[in-house]
This record gives sequence, structure tokens and C-alpha cells, in this order.
Amino acid sequence: MHKPVLLKETIDLLKVQKGKQYIDCTFGFGGHSRKIIERDGKVLGIDVDEESISLAKGLFSHFDNLILVSDNFRNLKEIAKRNGIEKVSGILLDLGMSSWQIDCSGRGFSFTKNEPLDMRMDKSLKVTASDLIKVLNKGEFYDLLSRLGEEGCARDIGISLIRARGIKEIKSTADLAKIIEGVYQQKYYGKSKKNPATKVFQAFRIAVNDELGEITRILEVAPSLLLPGGRLAIVSFHSLEDRLVKNALRAASGGDGNTSRHLPQKHETAPELTLVGRKPVIPGTEECTRNPRARSARLRIAEKRTMPEKAGDA
Repeated sequence: MHKPVLLKETIDLLKVQKGKQYIDCTFGFGGHSRKIIERDGKVLGIDVDEESISLAKGLFSHFDNLILVSDNFRNLKEIAKRNGIEKVSGILLDLGMSSWQIDCSGRGFSFTKNEPLDMRMDKSLKVTASDLIKVLNKGEFYDLLSRLGEEGCARDIGISLIRARGIKEIKSTADLAKIIEGVYQQKYYGKSKKNPATKVFQAFRIAVNDELGEITRILEVAPSLLLPGGRLAIVSFHSLEDRLVKNALRAASGGDGNTSRHLPQKHETAPELTLVGRKPVIPGTEECTRNPRARSARLRIAEKRTMPEKAGDA
């Protein structure tokens, strides 16, 4: 069963109040949303994975103050409008994958299981990880693996993938993991402490789902849906996500956001948000022991500013 990360911290920092409306953009199995509902909050739950939403509808069928939608959170404004929601008191994004997606979806998210190299969270997407491996050239492999996976062996792995696909189509997670392991054994003359496939699988998953682009788009839209005093809570799980979130929130709060191609440009209008804490909230030792997947989690919070009244307003 999926264990939501930083559950208490997230719900407490969202300042959930009775009767107020919240949006969970990454509903999954509803761990965070369940706590919001238990505090008598109303939830619009969104998830791009149709199978997750289908399963969640069964689990949450007895809740009246929950709306579930299968859609991409990049369409947040349109989704809210379709459901009669104008402004909300809180928006949550948990950017990590659910344990169900990793362990049971059969879509090749994990190198620990031999599954088809799919990696699509949204099955309506046209391109799978296997499709990418068929067509990328050496330079494109290097860019993808080094930029999205921060993989030190990106060049060697790319060359090995091109060689291997010339002999046999790379269709499964086992095929890909074996090629990566071969590169590491040749380069380092032994096994690495961390599974060498970790960063490569991350890179392909991010590329297939355009994860950084999706995060950028939601961060540009979310503040406009918050009521004054409403909060945006974002849990990220690797350095690329956290850097993106950190700089976007800094920019929206009037700080010096990094302006790389994946980041929203610095706001020229009055700042919309105020950062809640300068550093991210991280899991404690007890949570990391209980749930090792929580170790890399980072929670960042921002609050919608209350705009001062204009001169002459009464």
C-alpha cells in the first residue's frame, strides 16, 4: 500500500480548515486528500493516471466532499472551471510516483521488475521509453541522460544503447538494466553501491512524461487559483524537481528565480506569493526508516499574498 510522504507536515502547513476547498493535483491513492477530508475540507482530486483514479473511486466512494477527475494537472484552470471552482484555500502537488505505479502498474517504472519499457503515466501519450530508445542518436542520448538523469556515464550508456539496439530491440526493463550494468562494470570494474540504472530510468521517465514541462506549467497557473492566504504545497523527490520548484516559488515571491529553459521567468508584476520558510521540510529519521522512499523528499510551501487595497477603495 502506498505511504504518503511528509503527510502530517503537509496537511499542517496547508492549514486545512473546515468547509474550505482544496485541490490535490496528484491524487494517486488519496493519502493526503483523506487527511484533508478528515478535517472537513473539500477536495478536488486530479490524477493523470486513469487506473489510479479508477481504483481511488472505489476506495473513496463513501465520501461526499470529494470530486475525482482523470486529467493532467497542466489543465488545472479548465478542470477547476468545469467543476464550478473559482478560488481555493490550498493546492497540493506530490510529485513522487505512487508505490502502486512502481510495483504493480506493469509499465516499466522500476528496474527491479522485468516489464515492457513503457513509462507513460498517461496511457494516451504516444511515445514510450522503448520508442525513444529506438530513435535517439548519440548526442540526444547524452543530453537526455546527463540533463534529466544527471548521469555521469551518459555518453558511454548512449553509445552502448545504440550498439545494443543494432543487434536486438530493447523492449524490456531487464534489457535496459543489463546494458547499463555492463557499462558500469566496464568503467568501474565492479558493481556500484547504488543501482546504476536509477538515474537512467529517472531520465527516460521524465522525458516520456515531460515532467519538468508539466511542473513549470502548473507553477505558472496555481497561484492565480489561490484565495488570499491560501497555500501551495509541493513535495518533490529529486534535485531537478526541487530546483525547479525552489526557483519558481522564489520568482513568484519576488526573489531571484533561476531562468534556465525549464523555469518560469522572473515576475515583473507584484509578487503573488510569500515563501513559508526558507528551507524545505524534510522527513525525519523515523519516517525514512519506516518508508525508505521518503528519504529524498522535499516539501516547499508558499502562501498567496493579501494584496493591499488601492487608494480610494473603501
